Amino acid sequence: MGRLLQRIAGAGTIALILTTATLATASIARAQGAPDPVSIQAVDAGHGKIRLTVTAGPSGAPDGFEVCWMEASLFNSYGNVWPPPWVRGEGWDNYVGVGTLNTWGQSSVNFKLAPNQTLDIEVGDTYDETGVTGTRMSELTDGASYALCAYAIGSAGGPGSALSVTLSQSTTIQGSNCTFTQGYWKTHASAWPVLSLTLGTVTYTQSQLLSIFNAPVVGNGLIALAHQLIAAKLNIAAGADPSPVVAAITAADAQIGGLVVPPVGSGSLTTASTSAKSQSLDDFNNGVIGPGHCGTTPTHVSTWGSLKTLYR
Repeated sequence: MGRLLQRIAGAGTIALILTTATLATASIARAQGAPDPVSIQAVDAGHGKIRLTVTAGPSGAPDGFEVCWMEASLFNSYGNVWPPPWVRGEGWDNYVGVGTLNTWGQSSVNFKLAPNQTLDIEVGDTYDETGVTGTRMSELTDGASYALCAYAIGSAGGPGSALSVTLSQSTTIQGSNCTFTQGYWKTHASAWPVLSLTLGTVTYTQSQLLSIFNAPVVGNGLIALAHQLIAAKLNIAAGADPSPVVAAITAADAQIGGLVVPPVGSGSLTTASTSAKSQSLDDFNNGVIGPGHCGTTPTHVSTWGSLKTLYR
């Protein structure tokens, strides 16, 4: 009810469309205490993620917010208007709890926003994040143009806010000879250029590294850091230029030291102490920073994200 009413209450499009019925429903929603709309702004994008800045309105988003996206071609097929119910091919994430992965150096971030609060999130990069529900397992498709919008979730099942204005953003191209995300390496073990890696001072076999990839972070910064460090080292071993992340890799190995990453061991670090390094490595793996095309990375066949979308 809240999701449907919210969508009718304000269909944010590239060219803002407001009908008489929409205005009437929006008035009802406001009377019932719907929160003010949130706004979104694109910061940058990689192979499988888009980084957004979400800004709450004067009433905040005290119950969190939802971000929705679909490829621009699909959005165009609906007349550049968001369809009221969920449709196949549409992704969505509810940011309703406390995040411990992309914390930008803080111990955690609360997705329940105060009035006019601003927060950065990464669509397509919430696999290891806490406090998020929805299609959170999916990376975005590389080289695709997306339409994105957001709204503040209503209280106790009540109406949400009107939709934000729709934003257009494209992910970067991921062909052959480029860096790959942890999702790719996790599901393409046969493409690995090496069968063991050293994290800190401990060497792990491929089977152990795959078990680490499959371990949920659940607030353990060591696991989050290991996920991105493994992917970065595989990219470099496959030919990617390491210069953009040499400092981050050196710092990550130094911090990990002799700690043994779960589930192989029981090491642990706070997410606040690892988030900056994890973010740098994630940006490298996602093509936000670095050469993008480099060395002899295996030919791209199908991303983890595109496989996941088949089963939504």
